Amino acid sequence: MSLETQPSDTAPAEEPAALRLPWWTRGDTNAYFGLCFNVLVNVLTLTTLSITVVNISSKDVLGSVLPALGVALVLGNLYYVLLARRLARREQRATVTALPYGPSVPHMFIVVFVVMLPIYLGSHDPLKAWSAGLAWAFLIGVIVMIGGFVGPYIRRITPRAAMLGTLAGISITFISMRPAAQMWEAAWIALPVLAIILIGFFTDVRLPGNVPVGLVALLIGTAIGWIGGFMSVPDVSKAAHDIAIGLPTLHLHLLFTGLGNLSPLLATAIPLGVYNFTEAMSNVESAAAAGDNYNLRSVLLADGLGAVVGSGFGSPFPPAVYIGHPGWKDAGGRTGYSLASGVTIGVMCLLGLFGVLATLLPIPAIVPILLYIGLLIGAQAFQAVPKLHAVAVVAALIPNLAEWAVGQIDNALTAAGTTADNVGDAALGQAGVVYDGLKTLGSGGVLAGLVLGAVVTFILDKRFVAAATACAAAAALSWIGLIHAAQIAWAAAPKVALGYLLCGLVCLAYSRLAGARKPLAAVPAAPERSTRPAEATPAQPEPVAVEPAATPLD
Repeated sequence: MSLETQPSDTAPAEEPAALRLPWWTRGDTNAYFGLCFNVLVNVLTLTTLSITVVNISSKDVLGSVLPALGVALVLGNLYYVLLARRLARREQRATVTALPYGPSVPHMFIVVFVVMLPIYLGSHDPLKAWSAGLAWAFLIGVIVMIGGFVGPYIRRITPRAAMLGTLAGISITFISMRPAAQMWEAAWIALPVLAIILIGFFTDVRLPGNVPVGLVALLIGTAIGWIGGFMSVPDVSKAAHDIAIGLPTLHLHLLFTGLGNLSPLLATAIPLGVYNFTEAMSNVESAAAAGDNYNLRSVLLADGLGAVVGSGFGSPFPPAVYIGHPGWKDAGGRTGYSLASGVTIGVMCLLGLFGVLATLLPIPAIVPILLYIGLLIGAQAFQAVPKLHAVAVVAALIPNLAEWAVGQIDNALTAAGTTADNVGDAALGQAGVVYDGLKTLGSGGVLAGLVLGAVVTFILDKRFVAAATACAAAAALSWIGLIHAAQIAWAAAPKVALGYLLCGLVCLAYSRLAGARKPLAAVPAAPERSTRPAEATPAQPEPVAVEPAATPLD
């Protein structure tokens, strides 16, 4: 008779108590203000870009684009809240944090400057540019949904150092650098705000009455901005005239017009679609490193569907799971913060309030929250992997740094009325700019960082056959132009592909050496060094890779 069926004198074990899962916690308040301001900055940015760069009328932006985005934010955040609560009940943990969701930051700039602006400059027709943006967003969504079926497999075979490293590269460059520059344009406003955020989120020092850190930071920054004359009352009055309720309406005619001329968009849509599901994969891995292991397919299908539906309603800005889950988890966020943020921003979009908000809130008072996220994600990439793999994290960072640098160079030359081709390699080289090398390294930076990080990780672990396989994959991706090439084409980057093949042959040769067959001694991950004092960190009942210390507001 098995132990399970043997009679016993003891009373039967009681059923575990049902998990109490509140819709709101004190930590949600902190995370709500942080995420809400994060999304607020991004929506303000895409609103300004649409009106001032592509010249789409403010009526169309405030009355069509933003309402479409607002509905997507409400539905998307609701979905991710339900996903988090389901995970919490399955694992019997009340500490699960919902994935943050909003308009993708890199895509905002790409769809404006790479897709819509060239069409507008060539045709002087903002509607034609808008329709191209909708078609591009639709294609991005389709590619991401396809990624929902291959992404889980890629995640299983890709080292964590590669995924977190490339995510840190995005965080440091595209998430952190622009906000940091905006902060130092008005450091007298931004630095006090940054100090409040760092003290509030990285230490156990609490404000009297547990007042939300994000709210206090915004109010103080806004007060400094207005007192110091950074803001303008006439601008507020002018923007108030544009307030109008906008309801989402279908713009299928614009979408179909754009889809009718789809081929020029493929060169950016395919790599960016791959980027989208690669970034989502890295974000899910980042959440797993923080203790919340979400189903990747569920995330990718939702992100792809959000982009497809949004394009039908007039939004060329694909929404996506945000980088920064560990930051909101460490701030105390659980499930309520995400939905509340989505509803708040969604209502603002429907009411057309973003024109007024842009004149009320100083940008330097808002963007420090983005720098906080960049700092946290960059740190996590090194803390959540074995010490030896820190080398691979840095390798995965480099292509993203190169891609960001090339963008800065191109934008500066465009502002000067010229291009890198006009200036010439010789002149750029004399100025110390290795432009061609940076451009080749950074093209497809997210995917390139993922592959390069994987190669380095396998080499460090003396898994030389796996490293050679990763090199072969990198060679194939380079050959068709998904990485290290300006466009998708057959034999797009043959010299780079040859380099990866030769690198793979070196790895195969080393796999035959006797020393390569000796197992590598396990190198433990760096011990988790909490950003809070030890006494503020409760014991964690579930075994996770890295669990950020709980905020005292929990």
